[in-house]
Amino acid sequence: MASNCPHIHELSSFKSPRLSQSVHREECTQCFDNQDSTLGVDVCLTCFNGSCLDQDRHHSRTHVLRSGHTFTLNVKRLPKQKPSIRGEGEEPPAKMKKIAIAEEREEDKYTHITTIKCWKCDPQNGTPITTDSITTKTVSDGVMFSLSSARQSEVKAWEEEITACGHTLMLEQISSGPIPAEGLAHCVSCELTSNLWLCLTCRALGCGRAQFGGVGGNGHALDHFNKTGHAVCVKLGTITPEGGADIYCYACNDARIDPELTSHLSTFGINVSVLSKTEKSMTELQIEQNLTFDFSLTAEDGSALQPVFGPGTTGLSNLGNSCYMASVLQTLFALPAFQSRYFGSIPPESASTSSPKAATHWLTCAQALPAECVECQMLKLADGLLSGRYSVPHGSNQSQSQDPLAHPAPENTPWQAGLKPAGFKALVGRGHAEFATMRQQDAEEFLSHFLTVLRRFNHQAQGADANADAEPTETFAFGLEQRLECQECHRVRYRIDNMDVLSLGVPAVELPADTEDDASNKKKYAPVELLACLGMLVGPTGEESLEYQCEAGCGKTNAVRRTQFATFPEVLVLHAKKFQLVNWVPTKLDIPVLLPSGDILTLDTYVGHGLQAGEIELPNVNAGAPQAIQFDPDTMAQLEGMGFPTIRCQKAILATGNSGAETAMEWLFGHMEDPDIDDPIPTPGSSPSGPEPSEGEIAMLSDMGFTNAQAKKALRETAGNIERAVEWLFNHPDDNGDDTSSRKDTQPKPPPGSTRLPARYRLKAFISHKGPSVHSGHYVAHIRIRQVDNADAMDVDNGEGKWVLFNDEKVVLADKTSVEELKKLAYLYVFERV
Repeated sequence: MASNCPHIHELSSFKSPRLSQSVHREECTQCFDNQDSTLGVDVCLTCFNGSCLDQDRHHSRTHVLRSGHTFTLNVKRLPKQKPSIRGEGEEPPAKMKKIAIAEEREEDKYTHITTIKCWKCDPQNGTPITTDSITTKTVSDGVMFSLSSARQSEVKAWEEEITACGHTLMLEQISSGPIPAEGLAHCVSCELTSNLWLCLTCRALGCGRAQFGGVGGNGHALDHFNKTGHAVCVKLGTITPEGGADIYCYACNDARIDPELTSHLSTFGINVSVLSKTEKSMTELQIEQNLTFDFSLTAEDGSALQPVFGPGTTGLSNLGNSCYMASVLQTLFALPAFQSRYFGSIPPESASTSSPKAATHWLTCAQALPAECVECQMLKLADGLLSGRYSVPHGSNQSQSQDPLAHPAPENTPWQAGLKPAGFKALVGRGHAEFATMRQQDAEEFLSHFLTVLRRFNHQAQGADANADAEPTETFAFGLEQRLECQECHRVRYRIDNMDVLSLGVPAVELPADTEDDASNKKKYAPVELLACLGMLVGPTGEESLEYQCEAGCGKTNAVRRTQFATFPEVLVLHAKKFQLVNWVPTKLDIPVLLPSGDILTLDTYVGHGLQAGEIELPNVNAGAPQAIQFDPDTMAQLEGMGFPTIRCQKAILATGNSGAETAMEWLFGHMEDPDIDDPIPTPGSSPSGPEPSEGEIAMLSDMGFTNAQAKKALRETAGNIERAVEWLFNHPDDNGDDTSSRKDTQPKPPPGSTRLPARYRLKAFISHKGPSVHSGHYVAHIRIRQVDNADAMDVDNGEGKWVLFNDEKVVLADKTSVEELKKLAYLYVFERV
């Protein structure tokens, strides 16, 4: 049918999206309305932004007005009807064999309805163009057949991306000839006959490290690498006739592919064509692990936990190993600072209320596309999680009560579909070696990274003099005072570090095994008081003695270091470090941590007071010319003797201030996966003769609104560490970067947080983790949700609301008994000041 649009000829100049372009056809980039809604999504045919047509928000109209792009493709998706009974002779679904969400073809599940619209003809809603011309079909197909933005973010979700490395590609074999059968029977250093790894360089056979599922190992293959440097090995029981197998590179500390495995094994007389797989591969073990880790959704009496719906109780669908992100985001948006900053109404005035801040920001947003703007994506998340529009049973369009806990969903109500923050994850993780991947990550590390991303963006958007009250990340910030006293001259040095999270060591005291009551023979540990863990860091018991090179001329001597609070945050995050090195692998231990009565912390006794009358300060080594970096030779010898590379040993000593081998080793195990861990150490200080920061590093800081001179100085002062340089710049807002200016002219900012007392905190949320490592398993969040108007339904917790469990898209009222047990095993504790 011919179109009445007089502008249709303009479509002939439109081009299909390039492979590198994101096409937002599945969801609006400013809210979570999607192609499954009644009105669908409008895709701009110029920039391929996706926007909704809701009459209250109408992001399509706003985009047209801002951009001047006048043609869109409306996309609606309708599910196809599925047959109720499997056809005769039809095969049952295949059993999952790898860490992957089984991909169903879009065309098998849905029908898409597309309509091109002209906004010149109707600036309010767009006029549909109903022509069947070749031009419109070409334009429409270009959008529909392209890789959508969501698919770009979710490709190979839950699937390991294993590649070759230089060590496997350039492998040199120094031994040859058949291996006698007895030579493949057991580890050369012990009697283990399974979990055996064959060195592909010299054919030495050693056992691997202990693995999930009871797979034993003493790490002798790793010992062989540490002694010889032979990095590449193959797990014997996983070799298949097709030449597949588990390959591990100890130099890369990661699973790898050996494209020439068949040839390399034939050098040792091993014919893969006659072998059969006898052991589970690492992937299969991880599948079992991921499938096994599930938090119970039943109460102690066996009844199903009650789903809840409404504002503040919206689930987040798992994008593939994204539970670490979901648990952190749910916790952050339960805090007043984030709610008021990104939504404005606490609680929302109604379930359909949109954030007024979102509309205001988009009028002045400097980014051309909302998908590229951190602020837009934060406003989108706040709207999705807090408005309540999307917190409905899957397949239901009903609006829910304002009070999510006053009217729980009826029995047998299905779960929410859950929001899919794929665009947010891609934006926040962009350029990061870990968070840009689909692998499981550590929730505490993500929280720290995310707060840094927000600070960088807000500084760039608002300038260095931005109002601190409008910066939501400041709710976590506080100062930690470190006092160092030389035991010879008794001079002292005070230093205040800005912190967002307080990491607490948790002592592991293994209890005797009770084989009668515990058939699983799982290790159990003695409970530890949370206040005792705090005291070990910021209390009198936290004093530690260390070797020290005194700047006052005492030489190498001992010093005592003590840490206390300089200021207190509004929201205190405590990170329980429950790790122990098992065969060189940091392993998480389930050590119960006991909270104080009523979940109340009082921290008044942990406050520091700075330099006291009669104390004499140690000389400031940074006051004059830059000093050459000194590395304690004894510490270096101990670390290098354990197999750590020299550059990593030096970085650990530098980062811990020559505080001894034990402290340096702890730092090393916490930073082994840093992308710059093996980069050279720049000369410290601001001397122009030292190595210049790279243009890329300077550009990153300049993009945040700092001058080139400021960026260079910050990088020099922090040995080239970008994140420390950002913190340095925030703490020295008046430093113009002039290297000739006196340091006394530039005073650092006072530490964030407050010194007011009493410093009392109450538990608001906790994030729990199941699994042997922070890089595998599953995270969930328990959050105390305050009631709005249903006092009769409150828990017995001083009228402060109920505990709600956020397990990805499953949001339920938590069982009281389970909450008390899971509190003890939490990974992150979030306390609000009261």
